[in-house]
Amino acid sequence: MPPDDMSAADASPPLVAVVGPTAAGKSDLAIAMAVRLGGEVVNADSMQLYRGMDIGTAKLDQEQRRGIPHHVLDVLDVTEPAAVAEFQSWARAAIRDCRNRGATPILVGGSALYVRAVLDRFDFPGTDDALRAELEAELAGRGPVALHRRLAAVDPVAAESILPGNGRRIVRALEVVTLTGKPFAANLPRREYAHIETTERTVQIGVDVPRPTLDERIDVRVQRMWDGGLVDEVRRLEAAGLRSGRTASRALGYAQVLQFLAGHCTEAQARQATVQATRRFARRQDSWFRKDERVQWLPYDAADLSDRGVALVGASR
Repeated sequence: MPPDDMSAADASPPLVAVVGPTAAGKSDLAIAMAVRLGGEVVNADSMQLYRGMDIGTAKLDQEQRRGIPHHVLDVLDVTEPAAVAEFQSWARAAIRDCRNRGATPILVGGSALYVRAVLDRFDFPGTDDALRAELEAELAGRGPVALHRRLAAVDPVAAESILPGNGRRIVRALEVVTLTGKPFAANLPRREYAHIETTERTVQIGVDVPRPTLDERIDVRVQRMWDGGLVDEVRRLEAAGLRSGRTASRALGYAQVLQFLAGHCTEAQARQATVQATRRFARRQDSWFRKDERVQWLPYDAADLSDRGVALVGASR
């Protein structure tokens, strides 16, 4: 069987994806559904791939997991870059393993590109080491905002979808545009499940939270992170090389605490910057997932939320 083949016999469990913005309650719903369905969780949060990044990513502890196996979690050191192509391979392998054992795989996360890399037809454009090194040197020398302006000139649609401060994604977009001669978006996955003959076996469930409520939940989550020892966690990870990590050092909360530890802002400013950045990111997440008409949205505060989720899965059989 090819490594990216997720096809299965008709009797095998469907693939369930629980999606939505940060702080919506995806993890709690996924656990509740996994208990009911005999399921296992496959992580699709790009920052929960990192060992030791627990508090700032709201990673569930063992008690909160309620005995449900979790896959593709804690697989990278903070000094290692996270690559979507590598994640795709890990996640699809975990999903195949679950289905082969009769367990329902529940993909959970708010990293839209990571979710779509697993669910949809997505062949990654190649890379060019020399070009990548040139772009990264330009990033280091001129900063992400300057590169973002360059991207806007050659691919305005891509520039609109990538934050000006996200140097890693800007570099990748410029690399792809240069190598393929096509807009970056043309190389993104189509909204077409990886194996069209099993489309009915994939269920996407979105957790719907009104924006004012989501903002409040983010405030509470960030305060909980601070109370839970995020600053000390970042200090430990800094000693392990977090600052040199191309991906991990840019994670929400971690980037802001690193600024505080470097003396560039106060701790209170770092906390508020984390709230503001997380709110912006949550809005973008929600926008990304809303564009996918296959997502079936459920209200976050429904008393029978897990019942509704299980019913949607049952309807796909």
